[in-house]
Amino acid sequence: MRKENFDHVIAAAVEVSGEREIVVIGSQAILGSVDDPPEVLLESMEVDVYPLGDPEKAIEIEGALGEGSAFQGLYGYYAHGVGPETMKGPVGWRDRLIRVKVSPRPRQEAEPVALCLELHDLVLAKCAAGRARDWDYAREMLRLGLVDYEVLVERIDELPGGADHQDGIREMLAGIASQIARRSE
Repeated sequence: MRKENFDHVIAAAVEVSGEREIVVIGSQAILGSVDDPPEVLLESMEVDVYPLGDPEKAIEIEGALGEGSAFQGLYGYYAHGVGPETMKGPVGWRDRLIRVKVSPRPRQEAEPVALCLELHDLVLAKCAAGRARDWDYAREMLRLGLVDYEVLVERIDELPGGADHQDGIREMLAGIASQIARRSE
C-alpha cells in the first residue's frame, strides 16, 4: 500500500462514517510516521480503522470499503473496520497516537485526520498478536532501526495478557535483537 492509497482509504472512511478522525491500528499505521517505508512493511492491502468519535460506525466502513466491497474491487485495497478492543497495545497507546492530516476527497468539507499508532506501540501490538507475519514485521522494524529495542522492552510490562504472555514477548524480542546484532558484526 502506498501513502496515497492510505490517504484515499482514510478520506473514504470519513465520508462513509461522517466522523472526521479515524484511528489506524494495523501495520499500515506506519504511514503516519514514516514518509517512505520499505516495501517489506507495506505488503498489506488493508487499513485497520475505526472512527474515534463513534467506533461502532466501523461496521459501516467495513460494509462500504471492506474486503470484497466494490471499493476493493475498483482500487485493490480496502478498509477493515475494527473496534478499539481489537488493539492489544501497551497502556497509554491512545495518548501516543500520531495525528496525520489527510487530503479531503472532492466535495468533502471536513479535512480527514488519521490517528496512527506510534511505531513502538505498533510493534508491540504485533508482538502481542503473535502471528508469524507479525513477528516478521517486528523483526524488520528493529532491523531497519525504525524502533528502539530499549523502548520496546520498557513497554512490555504495559501489555495486556499477563506475565507469562509478556515474558514470551520479551524472550522473542531479545532473540530477534540478538540475531540482528550477530548479522551486523
